[in-house]
Amino acid sequence: MKNNILLLSILLAASLSLYASCSKSGNNPNPVDPPVNIPNATAWVTNGDGSVLLTQQAATLPFGKINNTNYNIEVDSSTSFQTVDGFGYTLTGSSAMLINSMPVTQRDALLNDLFSTAGIAVSYIRVSMGASDLSPTVFSYNDMPAGQTDPTLANFSLSQDLTHLVPVLQKIIAINPSIKILASPWSPPAWMKSNGSPIGGSLKTEYYAVYAQYFVKYIQAMKALGINIDAVTVQNEPHHDGNNPSMLMNASEQTNFVKSNLGPAFQSASITTKIIIWDHNCDNPNYPITVLNDAAAKAFIDGSAFHLYAGDISALTTVHNAHPDKNVYFTEQWTSSTGNFGGDLNWHVKNVIIGSMRNWSKNALEWNLASDPTFGPHTPGGCSQCKGAIIIDGANYFKNVSYYIIAHASKFVPAGSVRIASTMVTSLPNVAFKRPDGKKVLIVLNDSGGPRAFNIKYKSVWSTTSLNQGAVGTYIW
Repeated sequence: MKNNILLLSILLAASLSLYASCSKSGNNPNPVDPPVNIPNATAWVTNGDGSVLLTQQAATLPFGKINNTNYNIEVDSSTSFQTVDGFGYTLTGSSAMLINSMPVTQRDALLNDLFSTAGIAVSYIRVSMGASDLSPTVFSYNDMPAGQTDPTLANFSLSQDLTHLVPVLQKIIAINPSIKILASPWSPPAWMKSNGSPIGGSLKTEYYAVYAQYFVKYIQAMKALGINIDAVTVQNEPHHDGNNPSMLMNASEQTNFVKSNLGPAFQSASITTKIIIWDHNCDNPNYPITVLNDAAAKAFIDGSAFHLYAGDISALTTVHNAHPDKNVYFTEQWTSSTGNFGGDLNWHVKNVIIGSMRNWSKNALEWNLASDPTFGPHTPGGCSQCKGAIIIDGANYFKNVSYYIIAHASKFVPAGSVRIASTMVTSLPNVAFKRPDGKKVLIVLNDSGGPRAFNIKYKSVWSTTSLNQGAVGTYIW
């Protein structure tokens, strides 16, 4: 008996020794994958038919091993791209007037809905320097009687913005002190222009230096009011001279203005506001490339901005590849009063949100933040079909499609997030981010002809979900 026990002990010890040896050498005959502990994902969905609007889904999505034939969207946080500055809208002069004219309770509720983390956390806004076509009237900060000029800018004044725009901006900053503000001029004062009109014409060369100081005075005056202008574009839509207001500025003119006047004026005044060029459609990437090819101008330029009323969103990558040390931005796209919810949701999420981000943009902005029920106010000849993200009717406000387009990104992808790799899948365009808090965000559009199930793959585990035709989902884990 004692001999049997001794023999069993020897055999057991030998077996344990062999197992340990195999394990250390990596030859374990029964390997087990180490557990991957990924928290369940939460999902927020908007359906293309409007039946579900930015709604958190009751069930969370667990990650684990699966066995199905769904398409996989694989997210890879080890591969990163650009850092995100934010998502938002243009706070036009008319938007500011409509918001500021609301009763205080409703106004504050709207601003918190838009700009607080309890709402959709809009993190980037654009404003016009002087009037845009969605302002109640046409003005600049230095208007003079016909035939008179003011080369010393003695009459420069923000007075037109002090009634509505500045108070609304100050309220927004109180809600979100880190919000980024981009300013764009539609036209300089008419007396600086070749045709003496706020519509069309070009900047007279003798006023290049004066106009550069106009920018300086604007940035300094806004700063004195507690409003930091993070960036300016040199000219809104410089190839569109039919808007009211507007101005033509070709690539050569923009190059010379930046390198000889605007850049040095900022430098001399110790202004760190970024200078962004182009600010027009994706059909002409050669314009910003031409400006950036001038080394003296490039030294003052942060990047290039785009709209998508013509061309393809891939133009942003074309410019990025030509000058990878400079940023690209997406600064405007409208939704029309004649559009439909599902069609606009699909096109804008695919192009403005997913498309711009997958093509290196640091931001994504829809156009008008707010309009009245008749899609105004606007200047004579200005856009009469530009539908606001919000319709304001006295004390009441209603959310339109661009509210949800931006919300699916802004609420979940704060400034400082980094775009990370995600595989493109047939009929499921998507983009992924890693937030400053370490969480991952995936935005997916179902661009197919029917409901679509798919898997989100991350670090060797999968989570299965689905979207209805035309729906948008944002997934966070």
